[in-house]
Amino acid sequence: MATITTQRSLSGSSQSPRSPSAQPFLGITVTDPVKLGNGVQAYISYRVITKTNFPEYQGPEKIVIRRYSDFVWLRDRLFEKYKGIFIPPLPEKSAVEKFRFSSEFIEMRRQALDIFLNRIASHPELRQSEDLRTFLQVDEETMERARSQETGIFKKKPADLMQIFKDVQSKVSDVVLGKEKPLEESSPEYEKLKHYTFELEDHLAEAQKHAFRLVKRHRELGQSLADFGKAIKLLGACEGNSLGKAFSELGSKSETLSIKLQKEAHHLLMKFEEPLKDYVRAVQSIKATMAERANAFKHQCELAETIKLKEINLDKLMLTRSDKVGEAEIEYRELKAEGEEATRRFETIVRLMSEEIVRFQEQKTLDIGIAFHELAKGQAQMANEIADAWRSLIPKLEACSART
Repeated sequence: MATITTQRSLSGSSQSPRSPSAQPFLGITVTDPVKLGNGVQAYISYRVITKTNFPEYQGPEKIVIRRYSDFVWLRDRLFEKYKGIFIPPLPEKSAVEKFRFSSEFIEMRRQALDIFLNRIASHPELRQSEDLRTFLQVDEETMERARSQETGIFKKKPADLMQIFKDVQSKVSDVVLGKEKPLEESSPEYEKLKHYTFELEDHLAEAQKHAFRLVKRHRELGQSLADFGKAIKLLGACEGNSLGKAFSELGSKSETLSIKLQKEAHHLLMKFEEPLKDYVRAVQSIKATMAERANAFKHQCELAETIKLKEINLDKLMLTRSDKVGEAEIEYRELKAEGEEATRRFETIVRLMSEEIVRFQEQKTLDIGIAFHELAKGQAQMANEIADAWRSLIPKLEACSART
């Protein structure tokens, strides 16, 4: 998925990572998940390894231990500070307790967290974040203090923030400001973005649903072959002749193919279904940014209307030569400055989103292309192995049939 190619290109270089002539790189690896604690207090910790030649970092390599809540802290900080940028999504928590600490679930989460950090590291703006440097460098105790000291939106529970992201599908509420009109942006560019986002979400979710079924089918077929292999070997044991030997080989082949199918099912899960699911989550990040854009547009419109009312009121006071003119002028100037700042914030979000959607589409094309390539390659290899396995048994089974 999203990786830092500069790190790979420099790995075999004779240049020192801190050499002025070395290309800038920031590569991150999430590895070694370990279960800590017991019962409801249990959690998984991860080793996060950072390699970089950025001068603002403490050195060329840093290793820290992080837990899932630390990743949530980083995502929330970035979401609050970088309006208009699509913050990479985090993997969701398991809703089913018995799967929470399964090896497969832990590996899926480790892979998703690795992708999350490397997407941030590859982003021209996010990679410069002070919060990212904190996450990648401070010790566990300092990281825990940083989490516990958060206020405002940062103090919200992960479930609350996920609800915020899910609520962005709804339109901005209609507000009456002198005349009936909804405070929602209606530019052709924004309408096109909305249509693309919701349509993409539907298609990705549908594709991911069928990818899940494909993984499930491979697992069920693998289990069926394992059960068949055991049964046919027991049947062969009753024969005790060439037919029994052929049955035994048939059972062994079935069990071997069962193992291959289970491995292919896992490969499909990690290299095909999970990337699709990751992009379903990525669309939620786009929608969260759209919600911020809608709020910025709403705030800008409300201030513009209030400024008009203040201007009308000021003109009236000046005509009547009221002693409140001075106070009204100060309020008007302050409000106008606030309105100009709100307009700048909105225009910044619009500009950044235009850049972000191009970056997102380019990365999506690359990542989804790789996922489908992995699907095709795995299916072709599996089909060949299955065909070769059954084909090797045909002469022996034909020989048994001829004797009969």
